[in-house]
Order: sequence, then structure tokens, then C-alpha cells
Amino acid sequence: MQDEASFQARDPNYRERAHASFSRQQFMQLLGAFLVELHPGYCEIHLQYREELSQQHGFFHGGVIGTMADNAGGYAAYTLLAADTSILTVEYKLNLLAPGDGGLLIARGYVVKAGRTLTVCRSDIVVMKQTSEQLCATALVTLMTLTGKPDRAVTR
Repeated sequence: MQDEASFQARDPNYRERAHASFSRQQFMQLLGAFLVELHPGYCEIHLQYREELSQQHGFFHGGVIGTMADNAGGYAAYTLLAADTSILTVEYKLNLLAPGDGGLLIARGYVVKAGRTLTVCRSDIVVMKQTSEQLCATALVTLMTLTGKPDRAVTR
């Protein structure tokens, strides 16, 4: 994996663009997720526990964990894009390692390799219970760069 400090943002306004893009994600708003931290090649997203986000045992649902993993990887990659470029997930593999049993889900996305067309990211998902973190999932996310197609809402 490339050292996080070695990534350079191509757009000096990447934070503003990422926050604007994230705010257009209605599904993330429905979940109640917050974009907390961004650096070139890194993203962190938080989600407070609510019963509506749980499965039958009361843990965070695997689909919620997968969504968080996908978005953390996606926005980590997004930090490295040019202003007239957007990104779409083409594949992700999620490994659920432990139950999402806690009050806060934290997704941390890291760019592993940024290519011209494809970017590969790793997302680690931890759950906070009282003051300790437990790794509950990890994912490998592959994203496709859409050159010349800026990220914006689509009119239907």
C-alpha cells in the first residue's frame, strides 16, 4: 500500500467537492451517516446506531456495514480526482469479521493504488462500544474514474 502522505490531491477544492457530493447521497442521509474526515487518499465516515439500522440480533446490519465500506473507499478515491471527474464503484468484496455490536460505526477508507482508470481502496469498518474500537469488517473496493464527467445530480 502506498503511504497515505504520498498522495496528492489534483483539485485543491477536493474537500468542498466531496462534501457537496456526499450531501447529494440521499441514501447516506437516510442512514444518518456523516463525512467526518478527508485527506488525499483517506476518508472517514461515522454512523450512530439506531434500531432501524439493525438486524435480528440488534447488531448493525451487514448491508449498512457494506454501504459504509463502499462509501469510505469511494470518497477516499474521490479526494484524488480532478475537478471535472467523478467515480463509480465497479466491485467490492466485504469480509464481516465480527458483529457490528456498538453505538457508533466508523468506516475508514484508504487508497491502495490510484490508477488512470481504476482505483483500488481498502475500507476498515470498526464499531465503538463504550471507549474501545473493534474491527467488524474490511473491504476491498475497486472504483472506475469517469473522466470529463463531473459529479453532480442527475435530472430525471
